[in-house]
Amino acid sequence: MALFLLIAFGYYQELHYLDMMNEQENNIQDENVENLDQFGSDNVTPDSPSALSEEEKLKEEVAVANDKYARLFAEFDNYKKRTSKERVELIQSASKDVLNKLLPVLDDLDRALSAMQTAQDIESVRQGIDLVNQKFRKTLQQEGLKEMDDIIGKPFDPEFQEAITAIPSPSPDLKNKVIDVVEKGYFLNDKVVRFAKVVIGQ
Repeated sequence: MALFLLIAFGYYQELHYLDMMNEQENNIQDENVENLDQFGSDNVTPDSPSALSEEEKLKEEVAVANDKYARLFAEFDNYKKRTSKERVELIQSASKDVLNKLLPVLDDLDRALSAMQTAQDIESVRQGIDLVNQKFRKTLQQEGLKEMDDIIGKPFDPEFQEAITAIPSPSPDLKNKVIDVVEKGYFLNDKVVRFAKVVIGQ
C-alpha cells in the first residue's frame, strides 16, 4: 500500500511539472505575439501621414535656421563695415587734433623766418627761434612724445638703439658702449617710435 502511494505521488508531481512547463510556454508565445503586433504598429512606412508630417517639420526648421543664419551674416557684415569706417574716422580725427595743435608753432616759425630777413640783432632772432623750438617740443610732449635720455657712455641696447657703425673705442671702458648719437630716439607713450642711431666702440 505504501509503495502504491509513493508511485501515485510521484506520478502526480510529474503531471504537475508538465502542466507548469506548458503554461510557461504558452505565456512566452503570447508575449512574442504581442511584441510582433507592437513592432508592426510602430514600423510606419515612409508613405504614412506621420512620416510626411515629420519631414515637413524638419524642412520648416531648416528654413528657419537658414533665415536666421542669413540675418546674422548680414548683421555681422554691416558691423565690420561700420567699425572699419569708425576706425578710419578716428585715425583721421586724431591726426586733425595733432595738426591743429602744431599750426600755432608753424605760425611762429613763419614769423621768425620773416623777421630774419630784416633783423639787425642776430641774438634776438636766435632767442625767437629758441622759443619756437621750446613751444614745438612742449606740444609734442603733451601728445605723449618723449626723447630718449642721454645714452652716450652707456652700454649699447638693441631694443632702443640702432648701431650704424662701430669705431675703435677711445678707452677700454667704452667698448660695446655708445660713443656718439647720430639721430635721437623717441618714445610715444613709453613705446619706441624711433630707434636712436648711434656709434658704438669696439
